[in-house]
Amino acid sequence: MNKPIVVIGIGEMAGVFSRGFLRTGHPVYPITREMNLQAEANTIPEPEFVLVAVGEKDLQATLRQIPSQWHDKLALLQNELLPRDWQTHPCTNPTIISVWFEKKKGQDAKVLISSPVFGPHANTIKQGLSSINIPCHVVSSEEEMQYELVRKNVYIITTNIAGLKTGGTVSELWRNHEDVARTVADNVMDIQETLVNEELPRERLVEGMLEAFEGDPEHKCMGRSAPARLQRALKQANQAGLGVASLRQIADEQV
Repeated sequence: MNKPIVVIGIGEMAGVFSRGFLRTGHPVYPITREMNLQAEANTIPEPEFVLVAVGEKDLQATLRQIPSQWHDKLALLQNELLPRDWQTHPCTNPTIISVWFEKKKGQDAKVLISSPVFGPHANTIKQGLSSINIPCHVVSSEEEMQYELVRKNVYIITTNIAGLKTGGTVSELWRNHEDVARTVADNVMDIQETLVNEELPRERLVEGMLEAFEGDPEHKCMGRSAPARLQRALKQANQAGLGVASLRQIADEQV
């Protein structure tokens, strides 16, 4: 029998991954908020890996509680994820996936584009997702995975924040408000550069964002998380001393 895969957080996204792992013969061991992580690690000290599937707002608190037995077995999938989010914790060489499908309650998973994954358990995750017809591909380096994480951030933060001003779908955003999308994306990339501490390939990132637009042209720009993403971006900009005039103007318009 294959080793079990531990899944921390049992929401919609965790359900998709769990179904794929079960399809490929891995028992899935779910962990909910009420369960003690150390006690569960004592029960299963050597899983195949541990998928942390909590929301982005709960990630840091969860990583602080990861038992030492699991430090070298983590896989992370959160939105707005960057290397600094796990590098401050004693987790060794985590597997990282940038998720490009969405799953809402009562609906099947909806794919935008193939989800890139990197790390020691990348192939197991790819096999699991492929078994339920969700495209996934393994990237070749940490540098390429960082680009993929930033690309997802640029897509989701730009569309959410620009959507506060324009509403509509991503195709309408680009067709009717390209200037807004570009200025917001530029501000978002200013912030992302400070978070990864290096210059970013901006044109490539815009092209990557447009690829995702084409993957689901009718995707709504503004989800319920949009106001929180704007406030988080402004907090990061303030900490870095960035002007981000377009973001501040949109924030002023929301008052």
